[in-house]
Amino acid sequence: MKIAEVSKRYGVSADTLRYYERIGLLRHVPRNASGIRDYDEASCNAVEFVKCMRDAGMSIESLVEYMELLEVGDETTAQRKELLMSQSDAIRGRIADLERALTRLEYKIEHYDEVMAATERGLRAGE
Repeated sequence: MKIAEVSKRYGVSADTLRYYERIGLLRHVPRNASGIRDYDEASCNAVEFVKCMRDAGMSIESLVEYMELLEVGDETTAQRKELLMSQSDAIRGRIADLERALTRLEYKIEHYDEVMAATERGLRAGE
């Protein structure tokens, strides 16, 4: 699959895919005889993983570290798990923050509904 197809499929610009490859997030992207990137299933899976982790807020540095550890092999499983657990904890914290914000927003919306209803009743009573 060519870079334009991968870009479209995963919603990541071709420039970003090239950058990810350059810094080591996408490793071993196959190339055809002309030197053009030809993403295979493993490369596409890596793009999907990197995009998911970036969307989740994982830093480039942590992702590079993860991919380097992955390259080393099975002896780094515990370290990779720790990186993912740390990211999971961060996401849970952000979710809790968002839930608090949503509760506050819903409270304010309900309050404005009550104010608007009272205003409407007052206008009707004064007619």
